[in-house]
Amino acid sequence: MTTKNQELASWVSSVAELTKPESVVWCDGSEQEYQRLIDLMLEEGTLSPLNSETHPNCYLHLSDPQDVARVEHLTYICTDDPEAVGDNNNWLAVDDAKQKMHALYDGCMQGRTMYIIPYCMGPVDSPYSRCGVEITDSPYVVVNMKLMTRMGARALARIEREGTFVKGLHSTGELDPERRFIMHFPEELSIMSYGSGYGGNALLGKKCHALRIASWQARDEGWLAEHMLILGLESPEGETHYIAAAFPSACGKTNLAMLIPPEKYKDWKIWTLGDDIAWLHKGEDGQLRAINPEAGYFGVVPGTNAKTNRNAYDMIQQNTIFTNVAQTDDGEPWWEDKKVGEPSVDWKGNDYTPGNGPAAHPNSRFTVSAKENRAYSSLAEAPDGVPISAIIFGGRRRELAPLVYQAKSWEHGVLIGAGVASETTAAATGEVGVVRRDPMAMKPFCGYNFADYWAHWLSFAERLENPPKIFHVNWFRQDAEGRFLWPGFGENLRVLRWIIERCKGTVDAQETAIGYLPLEDGVDIADLNIDPAVWRALISIDDDQWRQEMDEFGDYLDSFGERLPVALRAQHQMVKAALT
Repeated sequence: MTTKNQELASWVSSVAELTKPESVVWCDGSEQEYQRLIDLMLEEGTLSPLNSETHPNCYLHLSDPQDVARVEHLTYICTDDPEAVGDNNNWLAVDDAKQKMHALYDGCMQGRTMYIIPYCMGPVDSPYSRCGVEITDSPYVVVNMKLMTRMGARALARIEREGTFVKGLHSTGELDPERRFIMHFPEELSIMSYGSGYGGNALLGKKCHALRIASWQARDEGWLAEHMLILGLESPEGETHYIAAAFPSACGKTNLAMLIPPEKYKDWKIWTLGDDIAWLHKGEDGQLRAINPEAGYFGVVPGTNAKTNRNAYDMIQQNTIFTNVAQTDDGEPWWEDKKVGEPSVDWKGNDYTPGNGPAAHPNSRFTVSAKENRAYSSLAEAPDGVPISAIIFGGRRRELAPLVYQAKSWEHGVLIGAGVASETTAAATGEVGVVRRDPMAMKPFCGYNFADYWAHWLSFAERLENPPKIFHVNWFRQDAEGRFLWPGFGENLRVLRWIIERCKGTVDAQETAIGYLPLEDGVDIADLNIDPAVWRALISIDDDQWRQEMDEFGDYLDSFGERLPVALRAQHQMVKAALT
């Protein structure tokens, strides 16, 4: 397989000349190619088979111990204007970045195979999708991109029809942390990554393309690229509403995307269209419509068990690539809080010794096709996406934020999204309650200045005839002893139901300074045995706490200077005034 696109052919030739690979392979995305590369890695020892009876077609990859996560401090947005990039990103001048990367790439693929991966983010025949080509020297990257994207011949055919694509060049290099960089060039739609084999740094279709480059592209083209799950909520009457939701890490994003209804709501259904990224466009009907640009899941494994996320747990029992988990004596994958089995070999490949650190790396991962999820919706391949009724933002707050509240307008909803924050836990930092602001859950992923990003969000008030309603949820309210006030997990469906009823206008709410909250009987909690005083705490606000929050959030907004949108400042002042 080669290409008729002269720009692509020329780029491939120039990369081969620079990196000097032993051979060049164009990837077609076929099952035969996937298995051939699996066999190659098994032979080389970079992949290990897992128990074929309990976990058919599952494999384990162990990373270099110094290459196990995204490296945000080594991730750059490269433009000529640092102000356009903003303080929410690391900036480097284009010429300096290219000079640095070209020196690293010089001869880096000698003795290796160079793989060319044409891929499509989103359904191949959707006008909302965008294509890219990743060049890599890692067969591990190829097989993961096969699971995570629509990759191969059909993607290449679309590239040849349209003539535009994101160029991504990746080499594992020497896996030296001192020679590791991830560079983004949004003005020319290109990415350069060197020195890492880890997913977020090496699978360039994921965070690099689908968020950092796409957010810039979306601003220029009039759409939104967001760190959001997409789910469908189907009532017993067969009515389905679609929700997009953004949460910082450790706030239950994947669990919500794959929620299993509780017994009382067993006639309801949740359809998972995506657990991580949503591309949102104005449809021909004037509604905001969403596609999931990805075709698979690259999820964190620890904490996943039959209780916390049954759908995720079941889908990774077959046809899955695990990265940096432990193994049991009989070759099954193991991780902390799995609740089944005992580890014998840790994530570094050594005999496991209790008390000598976790058996599986805390950021260990699974890669699996979305079609393995029993809640998979075929509308994940719908060219026109799905209409979004509600957008939800969420964070982890012990006290401040109520269980759920609704924005008073689209502009107010943008303020709520900009204010997304989570409090650290003692397990994470040794200090409880440190507020980390993560606007729209996009802090590591927005490819340009947050002030301009909020202005782009605000513009949709005029673009959309029927914009989605915007909400905020907080599953993590606690009492003085640290006990959670809300049961969470499947019971969150009760809150989703209230959200949909608010979108339909079939349930009333109480107006407060921060937005609309449920009435005491607004959410069905009759069988949950929640103390009435606890329930009132979950659906009320403390004005003093919120005044302090608005003061601190105001200081954060001030840090963006004159670039901050006037409309966002006005919304902040309105909330402050209502609190006094």
